[in-house]
Amino acid sequence: MTPNQDERIANLKTPEDCEQFAINVEARGKVDLAREARRRAIELRALAHNANSVAEREALAAVYAYERVLSQSAGKKIRATRTWQMIKRRGLIPAVEHVVSQRKETKGYVALVEMGMEDMAFEAVVLRHPEVFSAEAVERSKVRLHELSNPK
Repeated sequence: MTPNQDERIANLKTPEDCEQFAINVEARGKVDLAREARRRAIELRALAHNANSVAEREALAAVYAYERVLSQSAGKKIRATRTWQMIKRRGLIPAVEHVVSQRKETKGYVALVEMGMEDMAFEAVVLRHPEVFSAEAVERSKVRLHELSNPK
């Protein structure tokens, strides 16, 4: 349980329990608690992969957060199929490196901000773990996050 995490959320054991809890509390107008439950669901999904490092676990959480963005905008469960294929082909860290090194910004950052999960953007993961990524990926992540948080 993290220091500020509600005990009810810390006791949720599966992503499905988290999602149901989020639906229930959101119906009662407790949007912040619902957001926290959805964040816990993402973390539990990432933990299920047995990542080799904190950077890998956070990268997996970023993929699941991205899927949450896709699903929310589509109104149904959507998988980040191309992202998972890239991870399978390249490996997790190289795939994140590739995503943030693209000239085009990663999709979903604004939606992640609206969901209170901007810290789960691929660029944020890169900046928290610069030792794992190339200098180019770190620099591009810094620039992109600055541009996205300070629109013209």
